[in-house]
Amino acid sequence: MSTLSSPPSPVPAEADVKPTRHLNVIPATDEIVSSLSSDGHRRFVYPADVKGRFTWLRRVGFAVLIALWIALPLIPINGHPALFLDVVHRRFYIFGQTFNAQDVWLMFFVLTGIGFGLAFLTSLLGRVWCGYACPQTVFLESLFRPIERLVEGNRDQRIRRDKGPWNLDKTWRKLVKHALFLAAAFAVSHIMLSFFVSMPAMLQMVRRSPSEHPEAFAWATAVTLILYGNFAWFREQLCLIVCPYGRLQSVLFDEDSLIIGYDKKRGEPRGKASEKDKGDCVDCKRCIAVCPTGIDIRNGLQLDCVACAACVDACDEIMDKLKRPRGLVRYDSQRGLSGETRRLWRPRMGIYAVLGAAGITAASIAVTSRSGFEATMLREKGAPYVVEGETVRNSFTLHLVNKEGASENLRIEPEPSEGLSYVVSEPEVTIESLADTRVRIVVVGEKGKYGGDKPFQIQVTRSDGEKKTVKSRFVGPGG
Repeated sequence: MSTLSSPPSPVPAEADVKPTRHLNVIPATDEIVSSLSSDGHRRFVYPADVKGRFTWLRRVGFAVLIALWIALPLIPINGHPALFLDVVHRRFYIFGQTFNAQDVWLMFFVLTGIGFGLAFLTSLLGRVWCGYACPQTVFLESLFRPIERLVEGNRDQRIRRDKGPWNLDKTWRKLVKHALFLAAAFAVSHIMLSFFVSMPAMLQMVRRSPSEHPEAFAWATAVTLILYGNFAWFREQLCLIVCPYGRLQSVLFDEDSLIIGYDKKRGEPRGKASEKDKGDCVDCKRCIAVCPTGIDIRNGLQLDCVACAACVDACDEIMDKLKRPRGLVRYDSQRGLSGETRRLWRPRMGIYAVLGAAGITAASIAVTSRSGFEATMLREKGAPYVVEGETVRNSFTLHLVNKEGASENLRIEPEPSEGLSYVVSEPEVTIESLADTRVRIVVVGEKGKYGGDKPFQIQVTRSDGEKKTVKSRFVGPGG
């Protein structure tokens, strides 16, 4: 049987290259189980390039997600961007729906549904979100990592250069790489800014002096520096240390959750490809070399694994060269890897599904049934009533809010009530999108006929026929 034609190149010995101080690298030839050493120091991860079906699938998915992300502030729906969060004016346009600050309570149901939906997805498919859709993964693997490989070369070249002394080649490559990182972070931060100020406004801000928009400039600068620090240095540590979802895996997983695992029954004992009495694993350590978090998948399920499937593609490539079946490292459950049958449906998944569906259903009902405008009757400040001769006067303010994405006409009509008359300052009003107005209403009653508090109603009608009835009470002396 032929041996491997292109195993990972070993890291140069200390005698060959003078190491840079404090540089701690994960080589492909060491038994490393994490990007953190036993004493807590970080080991820098240098993932090798890999090709395969899952790598191709992820790249296509990343391209679609980034294209969608860029398009959201550009595609108009009902006259507004598909996603525009105007925090300053408390106006939010989300996929054709218009919301204001009074609708924030809807987020409880939305986030509840998304949270339990993600728990359901995790129990079923493991960390598919982390490996295929998380913004940290998408931007790192589709933007920043390719820049690094383009400028500094493949894994072995990057390790050799970082372990070597500073020279002209190393210096110019580092300067170019970090300049491109800053440019990429700058572009990402400004597209993010467009979600809050709109794309046309963002483009105008870029062309003008920062002193004309200091808040937006400070926000974009801060986000640019955060993104640069994250993708240039922090990287996988965000998933391992900061991300709460990553820390929840131990409680969301069970023996039937889909994971990436190593088939020990088939792979052990490890040995050379030419040794007939050994397992299929030839201990090439290719799975370690391509891992973005620097773990050895053969050590079992680990919190560090983000389910990117790079090790699956790497191992399949080796198995193809050895003319052995694929799947030594594969997507499976812990139960499946042990030779048992995986259960797709479990009680916990039923609970997650019900709670997630309840949250999404409640949010959907609340969004579709909410009124397009709000009407609230407020008694004016001061004395609750004024007596003038034989009449009693109450003064009110009708607060109207248009919650639609276009201007609306509202008609105000007091309902007849015996003994009461009404004076409306503006019987018809036009309110701009997500704006409000106040209409003064004076209710007058005869003093001689007043026998106590008396209820009355004001009907507000929108141009499309939607009606809202506002109730209040007329008060007077002795009431």
